[in-house]
Amino acid sequence: MNLVPSLWLAACALALLGAVAPQASADTCQLSLSEPLLDFGLMNRAARNPSAPQWLLGERRISVQLNCPQAQDMTLFYRAPAASAERLRFTERGSYALRVQEAVLDGQAVELGLLAGSGQAPGHVAQALDWRPNHAITPLRDGVPAQGKSLALVVQVSAWAQADATQLREAVTWETSGLLDSVATGRSQPLTLQARFAPAACEPSLSGGGVVDLGKLSASDLRPDEHTRLPAKSLLLSIRCDAPTSFALVMHDNREGTATGGADETAYGLGLDNSRQKIGRYYLNINPADISADALPQVYRTDSTTAGTAWSGASNQPIPIGARSYLGFTATPGSHAGPAAIQNLSGNISIQTWIAPTQALDLSNEVALDGSGTIEIIYL
Repeated sequence: MNLVPSLWLAACALALLGAVAPQASADTCQLSLSEPLLDFGLMNRAARNPSAPQWLLGERRISVQLNCPQAQDMTLFYRAPAASAERLRFTERGSYALRVQEAVLDGQAVELGLLAGSGQAPGHVAQALDWRPNHAITPLRDGVPAQGKSLALVVQVSAWAQADATQLREAVTWETSGLLDSVATGRSQPLTLQARFAPAACEPSLSGGGVVDLGKLSASDLRPDEHTRLPAKSLLLSIRCDAPTSFALVMHDNREGTATGGADETAYGLGLDNSRQKIGRYYLNINPADISADALPQVYRTDSTTAGTAWSGASNQPIPIGARSYLGFTATPGSHAGPAAIQNLSGNISIQTWIAPTQALDLSNEVALDGSGTIEIIYL
């Protein structure tokens, strides 16, 4: 059993010589960002506070420069999908915010105004402003929007993810873009944000490679008219996490549909004999008394039949691992709060095997017991 992304003019004999200085216009303005791509790096569960509803992925700072040959309106918009009145959307499970500060207009420090639209009066004035979605910022002198040839400022970009962002089975990359837009000059520059999320931060293992050897059985040792219960076997389950993590266990039957005994989510199949008859079933039982976790004085089990929406009162009674019910662990008896955050857990799993009545099996040839399953960690 194995558990296992210029104009040119010409005329004959005529030459026109001279030069005309070009008229200064917005077309020669330049808008630049010090970093057009902000990478917040690789995230995993160890980097976050599991009790916080949101997870600060980090903060990045970029410099913005707008330079023109003549004085221009220096108002800047940032155009991107909004997540709220204060934040912008960083995929469906995240958000980010911009804070503008250290504004310098033509070599002099100035205040900034937050505008709801072009030509409107500033709604907020400060040395540093939160750049709200669908708003513009503009430099001010004496509280009045000021034109200039050169504007420099610093934008701090902070990004957040929902607390469950690392509940993944595969690596995921988040990417979103916004547009820094100078309407008066016709110049714009894209800004891209990126964050990568690692999958599972907990690693389970089973002693003996997860192989349970039931030995060679003789038909004479099995009951002809009822299931035969074999002596229990045990495996040591160890779970190591990068940081304290709330998790639950479920079992997947790799021989689904071959278990005897009807629709029992805790019973797993042993395969089929040569006549396609079900050979039997087995269970994986956990006794909280055999489980240790971190420095907890005692471990209790708690389970959920609603995918983690509600949890049973924690108890010390043994329980089989189910295919649909979540099984977790806590240090508080009677608690309905669900599993505690655990970093290291270990304990014995008792494997109880039942062989179908021999009169229902094809024993004309040797029958191989072919049970196989996978224990999965569900992050909560």
